[in-house]
Amino acid sequence: MAVRRDPTTLAGRPCAVASSMELVGDRWSLLIVREVAFGNHRFSQIARNTGAPRDRLAARLRSLVDAGILERRLAGEGARYEGYFLTDAGEDLGQVIRALLVWGDKWAVTAPPLRLRHRDHDMVPRPHCATCGEEVDNADLAEEMIVPGWDMQGRAATVAQGT
Repeated sequence: MAVRRDPTTLAGRPCAVASSMELVGDRWSLLIVREVAFGNHRFSQIARNTGAPRDRLAARLRSLVDAGILERRLAGEGARYEGYFLTDAGEDLGQVIRALLVWGDKWAVTAPPLRLRHRDHDMVPRPHCATCGEEVDNADLAEEMIVPGWDMQGRAATVAQGT
């Protein structure tokens, strides 16, 4: 089970993005999750494919296991070594990584180095609302702060005056 935290305990606006970044907010963490999702479970494979320094990789693997994003277990029946595997929380990070891949293909690289395929065609991910089934467009979204003392501009004026 992934580690959850009270979003009001971090500095700044209470937000699940801030809490998420505390868990996976560096380059190596998401690259590790990418590699494990690709089926690379051994430390040496993850090190080679991320380019992470071994000491930093060991620290990130430990923190991802502690956060409930990865788990260590025997790499297979009769295996003599443990590998790293995604938990349900780690599997759900796949959506984040795919979104970064699509964004990166458009804004960060000269040519896409990887292609996502869905059955027999290129995959183009689009967010859909699970409630109504419609494709989500940013223009249709509205943000609403539900933490007392906060609004979309930040800390509410009455709370800010008391601090």
